[in-house]
Amino acid sequence: MKARFGAVKNPGDFMSRTTLTISSKNYSSWSLRGWLMAKLAGVDFDEVVVAPDDADARAEILLLSPSILVPCLTYEGVRVWDTMAIGEFLNEIAPTAGLLPKDRAMRAHCRSICGEMHSGFTSLRQALPMNVKAEFPHFKVWSKARGDIDRILTIWRECLDAYGGPFLFGAIGMADAMYAPVVSRFRTYGVALDGELEAYADRIWEWPAMQEWREGALAEKEEIEELEVEF
Repeated sequence: MKARFGAVKNPGDFMSRTTLTISSKNYSSWSLRGWLMAKLAGVDFDEVVVAPDDADARAEILLLSPSILVPCLTYEGVRVWDTMAIGEFLNEIAPTAGLLPKDRAMRAHCRSICGEMHSGFTSLRQALPMNVKAEFPHFKVWSKARGDIDRILTIWRECLDAYGGPFLFGAIGMADAMYAPVVSRFRTYGVALDGELEAYADRIWEWPAMQEWREGALAEKEEIEELEVEF
């Protein structure tokens, strides 16, 4: 996988290759989700990196944009953005990769909790923005964000209990990729976990693809000042 820098101006430039446009590995939770899904699907792709000082990328990272246009997958000339759409597309082109469960009821449950992450948890996003490199061990978590955290932990517990682990639906898949940035947030802001939930978070953090992303985040020099202050 090779990294390219700069937004894709003309999709035709990459008609013959698969690319994934992402923004900052340190700050962009949506980019991480799409990137992990592509890794799970076994797709060989080049990274196209939009610098975090790009106005549109910065607006998305700071939750100031009404739409999320990264990540964007270009595959055989087809452009797919929106992380849920990318996950469904990858499941179609790589059905044996197991992004979604084979069982219909499990698949419906998986889509439901992925959709909940996709459209919800606004208070968590605002109060605990993703910042892989930072450590705020004494961070004050306010009540609205705590409600989101409690709901996420309920989802994790229900899935692990229902399907036996070690991941949310048994084998690692799309749901784990969707919730992986939460694991990073919990580590950054010192959110305590216990028992099976801590073990699950550790498995996600130790996932080789997650560690590869983390190495990329640690190598980034750019900083967004608003996200580097413990507030």
